[in-house]
Amino acid sequence: MAFVFLLEQVLNGLLVGAYYLLIALGLSLIFSLGGIVNLSHGAFYAIGAYLAVTLTPRLGFAGAFVASPLLVALLGVVIERLFFRRFYRSDPILSLLLTFGLAMIIEQSLRMIFGAAPLPFSIPSALRGQVFLGNFIYPRYRLIIFGVALAAVIATWLLVYRTAFGRVVRAGVQNPDMVGALGISLQPYMTAVAALGIGLAGLAGVLLAPISGVHPAMGAEILTAAFVVVVIGGLGSFWGVIAAAALVGVVRGLTIYFFPPAGEASMYLLMALVLLLRPRGLLGERIQKFE
Repeated sequence: MAFVFLLEQVLNGLLVGAYYLLIALGLSLIFSLGGIVNLSHGAFYAIGAYLAVTLTPRLGFAGAFVASPLLVALLGVVIERLFFRRFYRSDPILSLLLTFGLAMIIEQSLRMIFGAAPLPFSIPSALRGQVFLGNFIYPRYRLIIFGVALAAVIATWLLVYRTAFGRVVRAGVQNPDMVGALGISLQPYMTAVAALGIGLAGLAGVLLAPISGVHPAMGAEILTAAFVVVVIGGLGSFWGVIAAAALVGVVRGLTIYFFPPAGEASMYLLMALVLLLRPRGLLGERIQKFE
């Protein structure tokens, strides 16, 4: 029986790591190409959740699941064109201030439109229930979240590592001057990367809305954990973020199982340990800023 409880905590940890990964991966992609540390990323996660609540009565959960991340991605395109691209060549502190202010504006706008109280949003009836494997019981919806997150990460990997678009993006990360010398403008690629990264945050908001609650400050709550994952994995590292998300999730799950009071603190202790041993993170590399 103890093994069953331990396995449940490991799976819960991997699940937590999966939705941290959806947010952290977008953060890492945007930083890699544009050098923008996006403090408003959690706000787009919250927008995805609120869109799911708003659209589900009209389109059903399946329709909201498709439409919400797409709408958040389109919003990301607008934000990138109006704001982000003005700061690619600027001091990084300016983009930090910009995105911090943007996060505050989005959070307060959500509070003004929907109110400060959490909105009710339950798991769709078709996705409820339990999965039984012997003595092991696990909620079906949580397994669906894990499966969707895994599919999204695989699709992102295929886009980045198996397409012409991805080759230009990776070349732009490593040597933007050379890409520019070849006559390739990175501006449209940066717009696409911003849409992809912010859309992933919106997808996480849709998936987590039924189990984490929908309220204006939900983006700020998850953003810190996502940054921890990015820092542990290494800024700009695709595989590092994936490894860090799994590691953070499992460490957190096991800590909650063996020593509950330190559950939330465990990820910060892990980050401190990794940075002491490897300041660039697990798989971090030197990255030239996009010019």
